[in-house]
Amino acid sequence: MPCRFATAYWDGMSNLRLPQARPFSFETASSAIDAEIMAEKGASLGRAGQRVEKTLAALKAFDSGESAGGDRAALVKAAATAVWYYFIQREACGIRDQKPAIANYGIPREVLMKLGAS
Repeated sequence: MPCRFATAYWDGMSNLRLPQARPFSFETASSAIDAEIMAEKGASLGRAGQRVEKTLAALKAFDSGESAGGDRAALVKAAATAVWYYFIQREACGIRDQKPAIANYGIPREVLMKLGAS
């Protein structure tokens, strides 16, 4: 047999509402900083990729005869340095496989052979 007190108590409580979810989320300082770090890593990777594109375009322009000025060895070294920095940034972002980047940018073998060499 149900208790009359409990039934009367809960019947009177039926008008109460549970707290509603707030429209904003609670972020910890750690997660906000982690998000900022990831955004900066992505932006840095993008800038490094743009440098790779720029240096490889200068090298291709020299090879095709469109650019008369400059030293080819210096262009190859600049491209190798840009690619090396790009690979380092990819690894900092957790991307270990460089083969897709090599294929995507069409990095010449000559440039790859110069990586890390001074």
